Amino acid sequence: MANVLITGCSTGFGELAALTFADRGHTVVATMRTPGKSAALNARPDIHQIALDVCSTESVEAAVAAAIAAAGSIDVLINNAGIEVFGAVHLLSDDEVFRQFDTNVTGVIRMARGVVPHFLAQGHGTIVNVGSVAGLVGAPYSGVYAASKHAVEALTEALHFELSHRGIRVHVVEPGQFATALGANSLSAAAMPEGSDDHARWQRFRTAQRSLVNGEPAPAQIVADAIYAAATDEPATLRHPVGADADLIVATKGSMSFEEFDTTMRTVLNWHE
Repeated sequence: MANVLITGCSTGFGELAALTFADRGHTVVATMRTPGKSAALNARPDIHQIALDVCSTESVEAAVAAAIAAAGSIDVLINNAGIEVFGAVHLLSDDEVFRQFDTNVTGVIRMARGVVPHFLAQGHGTIVNVGSVAGLVGAPYSGVYAASKHAVEALTEALHFELSHRGIRVHVVEPGQFATALGANSLSAAAMPEGSDDHARWQRFRTAQRSLVNGEPAPAQIVADAIYAAATDEPATLRHPVGADADLIVATKGSMSFEEFDTTMRTVLNWHE
């Protein structure tokens, strides 16, 4: 059984991953900016809850030390914490772009900096980064979110090459559309308010996008199970697409030119604006 540190556990994939690992006998340290926000985790005294803000180096260092003290060691790091900033690229402010990258990209780097020395000292460890199918394609009005998830793809590959010879495995899970609170907790560009042409066009695209999952995102537990599989399966692959829409995008984009992919996806989505 492994000792597992998970970031972003107040809702969604992180919360479900914490429950999934704990249900299968692993020791779980569930972290979030404000411990106690998850009723499901509060009902599980076997799950340690620790405060961690991935946007603060001091918070990361303190949380990693607390996790090691609570569990004895860390065997698996799940980098799940993330936010989504919507907006046309040219309308986003510096602060909005910074917030997106500070959480989704620099947060992953801070966690690696905090945990990898511990992995190296013990001679083993596993990192699972929660990316997105957005890390493989740049959708309209999700440009900076997609850019942050493209960065997670690059970081995952680099970490693999840098650490695999030291007994550390690195993987990325790439979910498509799933039912989580990420959308509800997302931010949109202040320069793209409701009533604007760009906001209306973004909403039309989101409606079209939901057609890839028949209008109803799948249960988030599927992604929690994929995270668990990536962390525990032997042998495990680097990338783990999850969801029918993710599979479709991976299959089509990898088999044709961008121009053909553009035409194909507009046809599939019936979105020709």
